[in-house]
Amino acid sequence: MSKKINLEFNKNEDGMKLAVSDMKKKLAIIEKGGGAKAIAKQHEKGKMTPRERIDYLIDKKSEFIEMMAFAGYEMYAEHGGCPAGGTVAGLGYIKGRQCIIVANDQTVKAGAWFPITGKKNLRLQEMSIENKLPIIYLVDSAGVYLPMQDEIFPDKEHFGRIFRNNARMSSMGITQIAAVMGSCVAGGAYLPIMSDETLMVEEQGSIFLAGPYLAKAAIGENVDIQTLGGAVTHTEISGIADYKFKTEKECLDQIKRIVDKIGSYDKAGFDRVKPQLPMKDMNEIYGFLSPDNSKQYDVVEVIERIVDNSEFDEFKKDYGKTIVCGYGRVDGWAVGIVANQRKIVKSGKNEMQLGGVIYNDSADKAARFIMNCNQKKIPLVFLQDVTGFMVGSRSEHSGIIKDGAKLVNAVSNSVVPKITIIIGNSYGAGNYAMCGKAYDPRFIYAWPNGKIAVMGGEQAAKVLLQIQVAALKSRGEVITPEDEKEMLDKIIAKYTEQTTSYYAAARLWVDAIIDPIETRKVISEGIHAANHAPIEKEMNVGVFQV
Repeated sequence: MSKKINLEFNKNEDGMKLAVSDMKKKLAIIEKGGGAKAIAKQHEKGKMTPRERIDYLIDKKSEFIEMMAFAGYEMYAEHGGCPAGGTVAGLGYIKGRQCIIVANDQTVKAGAWFPITGKKNLRLQEMSIENKLPIIYLVDSAGVYLPMQDEIFPDKEHFGRIFRNNARMSSMGITQIAAVMGSCVAGGAYLPIMSDETLMVEEQGSIFLAGPYLAKAAIGENVDIQTLGGAVTHTEISGIADYKFKTEKECLDQIKRIVDKIGSYDKAGFDRVKPQLPMKDMNEIYGFLSPDNSKQYDVVEVIERIVDNSEFDEFKKDYGKTIVCGYGRVDGWAVGIVANQRKIVKSGKNEMQLGGVIYNDSADKAARFIMNCNQKKIPLVFLQDVTGFMVGSRSEHSGIIKDGAKLVNAVSNSVVPKITIIIGNSYGAGNYAMCGKAYDPRFIYAWPNGKIAVMGGEQAAKVLLQIQVAALKSRGEVITPEDEKEMLDKIIAKYTEQTTSYYAAARLWVDAIIDPIETRKVISEGIHAANHAPIEKEMNVGVFQV
C-alpha cells in the first residue's frame, strides 16, 4: 500500500473497530435482560436466566449464533423497554445436532410477549421451517403483554400464528421440544402441548388456560397454581406433559437425551471440502470501508478476507463491473458470491462509473450468475453496499427498469439458500435486487456501519425539505435561508437515526448485527443449517422482458 492508502486504511480500521466496540457495549447491556435485581430474583427462586439455560443446554466449546439480540432496541420506552424482545434465541448445537433454541426471558416483564416478541418468535419458527431444524422452546412467560394486546393478539402475523406454525411444523416432521420452566399462561399454553414432547420442572413450571385469579373470578373456585396446572397435575392427572423433573438442569439433560436420538434426514447435498483459512489477513477486513460508507474500495479485497485460501473465481470479470460475481468456498462450503463494487470502474472505452450503483450490464450479469448457481445447486451469498439503480435519461432509454426486473426476478425465484450481509449501504430498489429481507434470505446480517433506507440521508432530507417548504409557502409563510437550514438539519438527524443498523435490527429487518470478522462464521453456520433442507423444486423465472 502507498502511504496515503495506508493512512486511509488505518482510519477506516480504527472507525470500524470503534463501531464494533460500541456494538459490544450495547450488547452487554441487552444481555442483562431486566437488570441485576430481576436476575437475582430468578436465582433466589432456584431458576436460571435464559442465557444460563442455553449455555447449559448447548455442547461445550460449540458455536452459538445469537439471533435478533437487538430486537426491540430503544423501543417501548414508555413501557420500560423490552431487551432482546424478551426472548433469547439462536442457532446452537445439542449433542452435535444443530438446533434453533428459543428461551423466554422471565426477567423482562415476567417474560410477557410484546409485539416485537411475537415477530421474533415467528422469524425463529420460519428459520426452523426453511432449514428443517429441530426447535427447542424453553418456556417461562406470563403471556401477552396486556397494555399492548391489540398489537400482538388478533392479526395474521400475531401471537396466534405461533400455534398454527406448531401444527404445520409437526406435519412437516420438524422436531419441537418444549420445556416449561416457569409460567405458561392462556393462549401460550398451546405452544408446549402442540410440541412433540413436553417437559416440566416441579414447583416452577405451570400450564393453564386461566390462572387462579381468573378461575376465582369466572367460577368462584379457589385453587393454587400447582394444583391448577403444575408438573404433578399435568404428568399424573391430565396427561398433558410427558416428563417432570425436580431441577432445571435435570430437565435440560433430558432435552439433550431426546435430541441425541433424533434420526438423520435427507440433506440438500451442498458441496463441502476441508476448510481452509483465507491466505490474506482476515483482520484486514476492518480497514476497507470508511465509517460513513462514503469512500471507494475494492470489494474483491473484502471477499478475499472471507473465502478459503483467498481464492475467488470471478464470473464475467470485465463486464458489468459495478456488481462482482464469482465462486469461492467459505469454511469449506461452495458458495456463489454477488457483491456490489464500490471502487470507480471503467465500462467500455471511456465511460467512468461510480461504484455502488447497479447499471444495466451489472444487473444482467448478476441475474445470469444467480441462475447458474441454481443450476449447480450452489448457495448464494449477497454482500450489500448499494446506493440503488442508475438514474437518468440514458439509463432509462437503455432499459434499466427491464434489466433491474430481470435481476429481481432471478433473486425472487432462486431456490438455493440465500444469505445476505449488509456491509455498507442498502438503499432503494438496490436492497431488493441484492436480496433484502423481503426476498426471503435464509439469514440476513448487518455490519455495525450498515444503513438501510429508501435513499441516502442527505438526498432524502433535501426531497423532504422541498416538500415542506413548498407546503409552507403555499400557506403564505415566509421561509428564510436560516429557516431552511434549521429544518434540513432536523430532517437529516431524524432520517439518519432511522437508517442505522440498530434501527433495522430493533425491527428485525436483519437477524443480527455482527462483527465483520464473524462474517465467515455466520455464512458457514447458515449453509450448515440450510443443508438440512433438501431443495424440492427447480428454479423457474417465469415471464420477463428481454
